[in-house]
Amino acid sequence: MVRTGMSSEEQPKREEKITMKNERIYKMTFSRVYPLLVQKVEKKGRTKEDVDTVVYWLTGYDERGLQLQIEKEVNFETFFAEAPQINPNADKIKGVVCGVRVEEIGDPLIKKIRWLDKLVDELAKGKAMEKVLRR
Repeated sequence: MVRTGMSSEEQPKREEKITMKNERIYKMTFSRVYPLLVQKVEKKGRTKEDVDTVVYWLTGYDERGLQLQIEKEVNFETFFAEAPQINPNADKIKGVVCGVRVEEIGDPLIKKIRWLDKLVDELAKGKAMEKVLRR
């Protein structure tokens, strides 16, 4: 067991909370989060089209495919499972999101969700699209 400064009784409770939190994230609908991503970048002078561009780049969806996922109100698990192709350069997405280093996330689905978060954060911070897309 990893030493965390917690007693051996506290550690399983912490792991259980993380698992429960992840399950909640898996079940969140992409269509519910997507407008929040757009809103975040629009407040900083970017556009919905910019968000769509990073979603297309990361997932391989095109405009119609993305719209279908939104209309079907799929959860994140389904959204990423049905993605045509996760970009092979996605593993170049590095940095901190919500206090966690993206490259250190072990859960594949949570990593993909955080990749998307990181790309949107970079858009909102005004980073050039070419740099956001790791070109």
